[in-house]
Amino acid sequence: MSIFVDDDTRVVVQGITGGEGSFHTDQMLAYGTNVVAGAVPGKGGESVHGVPVYDTVRQAVRKEDANASVVFVPPAFAEDAIFEALDSELDLVVAITEGIPTQDMARVNRRLREVDTRLIGPNCPGIITPGETKLGILPGDIFAAGSVGLVSRSGTLTYQVVDNLTARGHGQSTAVGIGGDPIIGTTFIDTLRAFDADPETDAIVMCGEIGGEDEEEAAAVIDAAIDTPVVGFIAGRTAPPGKRMGHAGAIVSGGGTGTAASKIAALRDAGVTVPETPADVAAAVDELL
Repeated sequence: MSIFVDDDTRVVVQGITGGEGSFHTDQMLAYGTNVVAGAVPGKGGESVHGVPVYDTVRQAVRKEDANASVVFVPPAFAEDAIFEALDSELDLVVAITEGIPTQDMARVNRRLREVDTRLIGPNCPGIITPGETKLGILPGDIFAAGSVGLVSRSGTLTYQVVDNLTARGHGQSTAVGIGGDPIIGTTFIDTLRAFDADPETDAIVMCGEIGGEDEEEAAAVIDAAIDTPVVGFIAGRTAPPGKRMGHAGAIVSGGGTGTAASKIAALRDAGVTVPETPADVAAAVDELL
């Protein structure tokens, strides 16, 4: 099985006529993703890689029965694009765009509480169920179908860990890049609970990083409510205090939380195996399965 997406997911690409949207649409189609439409205001009637383009997401939903979207829209317009997707009552929206202003995402976050749509991202690589579908920019060739669920704040770390998992024979049920911004849609906790409810996910890998308290909060939920064994990794152990480390959310604010040490301690207290390096994650999964 899988979580959030499968081969029945019908995708509309918002921003399909742009350079990134066009390139990654081609990559998603090559992987087997059911991309049924694009949506770009003023571009209705065009076609990109054989995919029909509509002026609005709502038209794409009505004409092509789309139930998910991927957002490849510049930061200044991404808030409006996400709102349009939410108003179209899609099941899932994956926002790849990085650099969306925090105040824009605060407004999106308020709207998310009023709808049933799930948002993944922004500033994320997307989601993949290996062998079935991928929504986003993930390199499909390193993934393999299997029983290890993966959730990560970092796209690059996702690729490194997955490559090692696949090399050791541990395929993935679904891999979810939730993004590293301070305000995101789907969280570690949301994804952990979904994997725990999936009967074909036998182990979970959770890749976090310094900054914020998401990993500490996830550790508390793992301890109280997650039965599936979890391997964790925290990036940024050697980061100088107070330094920005790539992601907007990877800033340690003080108060005893948000550091690599505090996150690792919280996870280990919850019974999570936390290897020292990304290369050790696959070996830790070996011991669980």
